[in-house]
Amino acid sequence: MNRLLRRMLLAPAVTTLLLWMIVPLGMTIYFSLIRYNLLQPDVRGFVGLENFEFFFTDPSFGPAVWNTVVLLGSVIVITVGLGIALALLIDEPFPGRGIVRLQLIAPFFVMPTVNALLWKHMMMNPVYGVLAQVWQFFGAQPVDWLTDHPLLSVIIMVSWQWLPFATLIFMTALQSMNREQIEAARMDGANYLQQLRYLYLPHLARSVAVVVMIELIFLLSIFAEIYTTTGGGPGDASTNVAFLIFKQALLNFDAGVASAGALFAVLLANIAAIFMIRLVGKSLDR
Repeated sequence: MNRLLRRMLLAPAVTTLLLWMIVPLGMTIYFSLIRYNLLQPDVRGFVGLENFEFFFTDPSFGPAVWNTVVLLGSVIVITVGLGIALALLIDEPFPGRGIVRLQLIAPFFVMPTVNALLWKHMMMNPVYGVLAQVWQFFGAQPVDWLTDHPLLSVIIMVSWQWLPFATLIFMTALQSMNREQIEAARMDGANYLQQLRYLYLPHLARSVAVVVMIELIFLLSIFAEIYTTTGGGPGDASTNVAFLIFKQALLNFDAGVASAGALFAVLLANIAAIFMIRLVGKSLDR
């Protein structure tokens, strides 16, 4: 009786959650199998896998997948590497450490669109941006970042926003380290590089796996930074899978092809999530 009562109490929440997930997914699958262009709403019909074929044979598909992989890999490497370095740097007590920690974490709370506008106008503008002023100070020609290096510019913006998240995770993990082990290693004559290799990095292994998993899932949907700054260009130079789906949906008004692309993105995210969950599970079993 008690078990039945518990299930009845949980039923509304579980039902709502399932509907919340299943209904949008079901609608996406439905639209991916029919012809549905917003410019021709009366022309409909079952087309099978034609929308998927159109999406995968789009000339922008290959560059979009490659840019997504480069964006993911670059941001993860930058945030994990610099995150560990910053966490180690502020791990030891020093005057004003609390303020420094707060300043390091603050960029994570900036909205993606605001982040993109900040970098576009304040930092990377080739006329009055901070980087242009630095280049001119040293007598060099300012760089038009968003035109000459669009994907690199997006990588820098996204890394700046996600670096505080990685730093916070690593900083928290370092607080749980056994200080007696560190002191014993120092007394035994271990230098800092040896401490880093045999004490700090093994201790941070689980945190690294968690950071990589979370960033991998969320970075697959990077959109605001690209839309606000480069618009996916020049050409397809900074177009990722998420922006390609947007182009199909709102620029080409093809809901069917966009739905097929959305299912591809969902599949890609699930594959990445399964891989990373297994990686984290192995890390936790050690």
